[in-house]
Amino acid sequence: MDRRSFLALTAGAVALPGLAIAATDYTPGLVKKHLDAGDVVFLDFKASWCSTCAAQERVIKQLKAKNADYAAKIVFIDVDWDQYGRSDLVKSLKIPRRSTLVALKGDQELGRIVAQTSTKTIKALMDTALAAA
Repeated sequence: MDRRSFLALTAGAVALPGLAIAATDYTPGLVKKHLDAGDVVFLDFKASWCSTCAAQERVIKQLKAKNADYAAKIVFIDVDWDQYGRSDLVKSLKIPRRSTLVALKGDQELGRIVAQTSTKTIKALMDTALAAA
């Protein structure tokens, strides 16, 4: 293997863990598509200016980094509150505010957290989602 190939492969390997941790941005129809496919969906209703949302995001990223099964078996979707806070998705799930985390499978809500940032609480919701996957 030449030096250029080695560097390219190394750069790719370094980038891959970050890709596994990243969530998909919400677009209308995305949640239904994944639920219809039998996936477990973890929704993160957040705003870029929300400090509680940022704290939740840090915990979620740390937990996903510690357990690859979260990212491998659960579909994480970020819902931008500023853009979709009045959407049909928010209304149908009765989401009260940003900084809400919801786990779904099929037509069943597995659990939700509103404005909580403790690692223990978020891990419990993620573990519930993982168990259903």
